[in-house]
Amino acid sequence: MGEKRRDRGKEEMGGKKRDREDSNNGGREDAKPSTSTFRKEQILPSMIKNKAKRSEIHSRLKHEKKLDKRKKIKARDAADKRALELGEELPTRQIPRTIENTREADETVCKPGDEELFAELDTDEFSNVLKGERPQKVLITTCRFNSTRGPDFIKELLQVIPNSSYYKRGTYDLKKIVTYATKKDFSSLIVVHTNRREPDALLIMGLPDGPTAHFKLSKLVLRKDIKNHGNPTSHWPELVLNNFTTRLGCRVGRMIQSLFPQNPEFRGRRVVTFHNQRDYIFFRHHRYVFETKTAKSGDSKKDQDPTIEKKASDHFKARLQECGPRFVLKLKSLQHGTFDSQGGEFEWTHKPEMDTSRRRFFL
Repeated sequence: MGEKRRDRGKEEMGGKKRDREDSNNGGREDAKPSTSTFRKEQILPSMIKNKAKRSEIHSRLKHEKKLDKRKKIKARDAADKRALELGEELPTRQIPRTIENTREADETVCKPGDEELFAELDTDEFSNVLKGERPQKVLITTCRFNSTRGPDFIKELLQVIPNSSYYKRGTYDLKKIVTYATKKDFSSLIVVHTNRREPDALLIMGLPDGPTAHFKLSKLVLRKDIKNHGNPTSHWPELVLNNFTTRLGCRVGRMIQSLFPQNPEFRGRRVVTFHNQRDYIFFRHHRYVFETKTAKSGDSKKDQDPTIEKKASDHFKARLQECGPRFVLKLKSLQHGTFDSQGGEFEWTHKPEMDTSRRRFFL
């Protein structure tokens, strides 16, 4: 009897609860559920315990997202085409928010027409090399404990940097090497540091007055490990420095620029790129390759009509072939003068508290 009374009480309470919900919905059966109930009913792939079912749903959602993106691109292209046909202005495209274009404001960003900056560049340590008053000449050496990949990396550096020479470190102290390189009229000194049989740091030093930059070296890929790589020629390469915008970045860029001759030989079709992105400097070495186009019969009106003049771009296509090596540099410190581990004065050093924000860049 007691159980029947409890069941009857539950039914009455459930009925009252349903009546209250119907009154809140205005007595409509087709009332939309609230957002909270919709979120509960929505099933995410991470909520499924079965691995096969989870991967199936994830792939289906990914495919639907790809189709939606393709539809949006087609609609945008159709709107642009319609605007061009009608002679109207193209609709404004939304600029995505990235870490680069939302970086924190920095007072040291170089501005065009900054006379103070130009005066500093005319009198800095690299001005005589960059103006051609002094020949560019680079000495490359290693740390005292060399590795197996170190010589291979140095061999490729010698092919990348013209007028560069390799000298074995031996047991010589770095200060003695700096003195020797200054007497031999070298303009720069590069020390390749290795750790656990892997090159992990570069020390670039301007001679004779400095400065000295310490870079962390990572993600090194030698030429033999690059698929379909090309072999560079002995021509002087063209240098591309990208996105060095601050005072510190400009100083680092001029140091890198002083390693290469200022009159490239464009016939060699060699390009050396230092691309700065989020304070990581990506190094790439390419060469241009021009190939003839294999035109299909009846593809275009130019092939059918001989009276139409054909441009060079109609016969040839250009592509880039990577020559290697490939690596990433991260600036750790910039020191006044030549290398001095004890009494040296640092212009800039990287500290752990500088990494508290992802949108703060220094180069």
